[in-house]
Amino acid sequence: MIRTSPLDAEHRALGAKMVPFGGWDMPLNYPEGTLAEHRACRTGAVAFDVSHLGTVRVQGEGSLEMLQQALTNDLTKVGPGRAQYTHLLDPDDASVLDDIIVWWVDEHRFDVMPNASNTDRVVTALTEGAPSTVSAGDVTAERAVIAVQGPRARERLSAVSHEAAAVGRFHVAPFTWQGIECLVAGTGYTGEDGVECAVPAEHAGAFWDAVLAAGVVPAGLGARDTLRLEAGLPLHGHELGPGITSLQAGLGWVVSWDKGDFRGREALAAEKEQGVGRRLRGLEVEGRRPPRADQVVLVDGQPDGVVTSGNFSPMLERGIALAFVPPSVEIGDEVAIDVRGTAVPAQVVKTPFVRPD
Repeated sequence: MIRTSPLDAEHRALGAKMVPFGGWDMPLNYPEGTLAEHRACRTGAVAFDVSHLGTVRVQGEGSLEMLQQALTNDLTKVGPGRAQYTHLLDPDDASVLDDIIVWWVDEHRFDVMPNASNTDRVVTALTEGAPSTVSAGDVTAERAVIAVQGPRARERLSAVSHEAAAVGRFHVAPFTWQGIECLVAGTGYTGEDGVECAVPAEHAGAFWDAVLAAGVVPAGLGARDTLRLEAGLPLHGHELGPGITSLQAGLGWVVSWDKGDFRGREALAAEKEQGVGRRLRGLEVEGRRPPRADQVVLVDGQPDGVVTSGNFSPMLERGIALAFVPPSVEIGDEVAIDVRGTAVPAQVVKTPFVRPD
């Protein structure tokens, strides 16, 4: 059964084009269109409804230890009131089952934020062997999450809540809006500054309306995808997923080898010792023709890689892609992408493709 956001009525009232995504009906774009929404995020401020992302509330004595054993990163490097990006691995082959942001709310409470369709899988993995003092429950339906992103995001959000606008990057804090207890984190998925606000579902529409009234532009999944691609950020099911490890995706920095055992460590250590057989790289193509996922990458004229995500970059005004290629392919190398039988030249470049001003 398809799920709807607490903001579903607001999106429809704004004329959003709704599409299924990860089991949810979510806005792809609003009448201004994806390109306008993308540029608004790069130059001003936009609001995304990201309520389709899960929230698994882990709480109770022993929660930290349980998460340390389940996830790759080391939460002790941050602390309460902070957020951390991390991975949940398959114990057999170290594939990334999900990439996750953990909001460490207080000493014994963590809000674990999985991708849309992975929430049940994450709950199952986290509760395997969990002590009786720890609970892990899906509270996704209880709140909406609104991401306010862009170089003017904090300025405009401050008209709604000074507290929410003031949260530091990768910090987490409670805030009160019109007497309502909410939560904010200095996180996002666009490459721009911004925050994500978790608001009780029954008050989410009023909060969303207040954010838009402050001059923030509504934006949909279309712009969110082109923004994250320009920022070189992975999308589960494309750059991460079955058969793809943290090391292959160039995300070894989310693995803390010195914290002790964690789920999938043995398989990942074996790959580290042997060396990865492929590596995720950024590609820029000549011209405006956008590469697409699953197109073949030609190295020295031979098929030897695959595009995981590709699109037209509104800021660079050319096609860009993320692709798995042999580890011997270096930044600056010339390759090609097979676009419906035509070898389109591409250069291997450093990501992110676009950096904030």
